[in-house]
Amino acid sequence: MKKRVIVSWSSGKDSTLTLCRLLEDDRYQVVGLYTTYVAGTVPFQATPIKVVKAQAASIGLPLVLIELSEVFPPNDVYQKRVVEGIRGSGLNVDAVAFGDMFCNGIEEYRRSYIEPQGWQCIFPLLGDESIVLANEIISSGIKTTLSTVDTSQLDGKYLGRDYNSALIADLLLGCDPCGEDGEFHTIVTDAPCFQYPLDIEITGFQREGRFHHLSYHLVS
Repeated sequence: MKKRVIVSWSSGKDSTLTLCRLLEDDRYQVVGLYTTYVAGTVPFQATPIKVVKAQAASIGLPLVLIELSEVFPPNDVYQKRVVEGIRGSGLNVDAVAFGDMFCNGIEEYRRSYIEPQGWQCIFPLLGDESIVLANEIISSGIKTTLSTVDTSQLDGKYLGRDYNSALIADLLLGCDPCGEDGEFHTIVTDAPCFQYPLDIEITGFQREGRFHHLSYHLVS
């Protein structure tokens, strides 16, 4: 019997590749997505919830929205909100999937609060080389744009650029090609798991402070 999986959905390329891999794996049945958000946006990605809902609609999966009061709540508060959100979703879940790539202790952390609930943790991308994953993201047809740049690690000029081979070749030496050290985050507008692409219009660039963000809206 296939394991029923809910995917941690950030709106970016990593969670999209995770979903694509799971949809192609006969061992799993993806039953939904869940997203944590603060004040109407996904932390770090700065993706408006309206856009996340549009992504889920294109994918054709239920979306569980879990509101947090702050970007960095205490661990016990965060874990409780996620567990309660999944349990209260009405979805029959056997496992929770994450798009983490680095073996840096995050796997153990996820397992510490997910597995006591009787759910399996799944990490489809964990341990794969970043450049291999970057090439897979691009070659698979995932269309994504840099929506946030940490200017302490990467020049803000990259904000708003499409994630493609030209971008990867242009990244500074030492910058992870998937931005897994937090150099940048992305917004996905199309992918093999989408039934139709999202049409977003870039309206500006927020360049104040350390983190620069892309401003955009859905074109109806």
